[in-house]
Parts: sequence; C-alpha cells; structure tokens
Amino acid sequence: MKRTILHTAKILLLLFVLTAPVALVAGKNEMTAGRNGYHSSEAIKRIIHYNISTGYERIAGLARAEEAKAAAEAARAEEAKRAMRLAAMKAEYKLVMNTAIGMYDMMNLESEDLSLKAFEYAWLGYHKLLKKGVLHNTDLLTICDFSQSSSRERMYVIDVRNKKVLYKTFVAHGINSGEEFATSFSNQDESCKSSLGFYVTRKTYYGVNGLSLRIDGLDKGFNDNAYRRSIVIHGAPYVSERILNKYGVMGTTFGCPAIPTEVTGDIIPLMKNGSCFFIYYPSRKYLAQSSVLNG
Repeated sequence: MKRTILHTAKILLLLFVLTAPVALVAGKNEMTAGRNGYHSSEAIKRIIHYNISTGYERIAGLARAEEAKAAAEAARAEEAKRAMRLAAMKAEYKLVMNTAIGMYDMMNLESEDLSLKAFEYAWLGYHKLLKKGVLHNTDLLTICDFSQSSSRERMYVIDVRNKKVLYKTFVAHGINSGEEFATSFSNQDESCKSSLGFYVTRKTYYGVNGLSLRIDGLDKGFNDNAYRRSIVIHGAPYVSERILNKYGVMGTTFGCPAIPTEVTGDIIPLMKNGSCFFIYYPSRKYLAQSSVLNG
C-alpha cells in the first residue's frame, strides 16, 4: 500500500513539473487580463482545474496501459497452458496407441480375427474410463467386433493384466440391425437394434433367459438408453453352432448382445460389477462423436 501511495505521489509530482510552465503562462496571461477587467482568482481556479484534469487524464491513461499489458500477459500465459495441455494429450494418446499395438501383437489378436482398429478403439476407451474411475473390475476388457459376420466368434473376453484372451465366443445382434452382418444401430426404445459404444457392467440377475448381466451405456446419444431399454447380456439357445449349421445364419435378438447359453456360467460372473464392455463397428459418425473416445 505504501509503495502504491509513493508511486502515485511521484506521478503527481511529475505531472506538476510537466504542467507548471503551462500553468504559469496561463496565470500570467490571466493577471495581465485582470487589469483589463478579469479577476486573478478566476485565473487561479482555471489553472488548478487544468492541472487536476490533465493529471487525471494522464493517470487514467497510465492505468489503461497497465491493464492492457496485464491482459496481454494473462492471454499469453493461458495460451502457453493450452499448448502444454495439448502437447500432453498428444503424448498420452501416442503412448496409449503404442501400448495397444504392443498388446495386440503380444496376444496375436490378428490370428483371432480381431481387427487392429477395433482393439485400438477399445483400448483407448478403456484407458479413458479407467482414468475417470468408472471401472471397478479393471482387469477385464470385453470386445464385440460387429464388423465381423455373426457366424464368427466375434466376442473377445480379454484379461488385460495377464494379456491373454480368456474367451472367444459367438454373440448375437439386434434383429433390425441386420441378418448376417449388423449394419444399422439405434439408441431408441423398441428399435430392436444393437447400440454401439462403451458400457460398464453392473449386477447379475436371473430372468426369462437365465443368468443375465445388466449393462449401462456410457456413450451419450448412442447407447445411454440401454439400461432403460433392458439391454442385457444373456444366454440364448439360438446363439450356437447348431443353429448356424441348421439355418445357415445365427439367431438375432431384440437388441441384447446374447451369447451361447453354455458359456454364460463362465463368462458373466467374470464380467460383472464394473468391467468395460465395448461394441465396435467402423461407423464414422460414432467414431467422430463418441463421448467416451472424444471426451
């Protein structure tokens, strides 16, 4: 505070020195004019008013300059922070992708017919959800690769800690998503379509399809109605090699990712209570707008 007062006093003194000659000239002119009918008191008032007005204007100008300088410095600092955040995000993304490629090769997932793109997106989403603390069963990552035919074993249950595929099995898609291949997806009630994106698993229960697993959709606009739609993982007798051999096509569902009944007792207990479940399809709209991948 003392430094501020001293600084202000110096400014006022400087202003007085700068304006004193002008004031004296004005005063002299007023004194001369006083003999012709003007009063010296009026001249003094004008001198004082001139000095004060000029001082205020100069102080205000200095204040504006300081404010502009401070604003510019703040803008530069914010820009530097933004650049640092962006650089950190790029470095993190590169690290995550390199890790995904390493794990893909280590587990030889190409030979399991899981595409590299499907695994990269799955790993990126898993990483983001892990950072947010959404996942509790963090050792497991399950991927449904709906770019594959339903006649293929296209669901992969992966132990990320030990880097190995625990299960590879059939999984059905919604009846209105397509026949052999799923090509159309929806988040709407009664659409009877599958929903793309990331889910977190919840509790198990026994229903009309036996042991079943509730899942919550985490991708806004793509699968966040899944819980309300009663989209669950359950076993189904029409998802099996027998049906495939008999009819030449796998059975479909009302939107649930159904798996063979004989593996539900092994897979569902592993997946329950907070693991990451991902339904993949190379949809440009989904990949560009996913709240998980792009959050």
